[in-house]
Amino acid sequence: MKQVKHSGRGRRGGESGWREVRDRVPSPAEGHLYTVPIREQGNIYKPNNKAMADEMNEKQVYDAHTKEIDLVNRDPKHLNDDVVKIDFEDVIAEPEGTHSFDGIWKASFTTFTVTKYWFYRLLSALFGIPMALIWGIYFAILSFLHIWAVVPCIKSFLIEIQCISRVYSIYVHTFCDPLFEAIGKIFSNVRINLQKEI
Repeated sequence: MKQVKHSGRGRRGGESGWREVRDRVPSPAEGHLYTVPIREQGNIYKPNNKAMADEMNEKQVYDAHTKEIDLVNRDPKHLNDDVVKIDFEDVIAEPEGTHSFDGIWKASFTTFTVTKYWFYRLLSALFGIPMALIWGIYFAILSFLHIWAVVPCIKSFLIEIQCISRVYSIYVHTFCDPLFEAIGKIFSNVRINLQKEI
């Protein structure tokens, strides 16, 4: 420990005080050749900084198999807004001057809505899980083929076609360029004069 004189002005005016400064490099008598660097924010496993801990918590990756499903909004990407989102007014409508009895109209609305609601629930209860199984297998096969067959084939084709393109480019520059340059020079000297005879 050593003392260093502080020559600047203090808070109370012209006072000059002494402050203690800890040596960063200990003497060889202490048995250390250098100081061990200390992370100000802790290590990566136990951060002692609250901001750093919050940042690490925000970067947690959630597994698609364990995430909670939204039971209220079941179409978050709006796939079927314009396809199967059909109400009674979208199917049955009576123009002006052609109206049925009010009771019949209300009963028709209730029948259509309730039948559509419960029959869809019945069909989804009977065939929802089997259809989900079938479509899961289908898209798993598509993903497998795309990852393990389609992309490698495209990459190999690009590598092979690059070799062919280089050979073709050499052939064109070697044989075709001089030929067409010669033909262009021949026809560049051709002059055509048009005269109108009266």
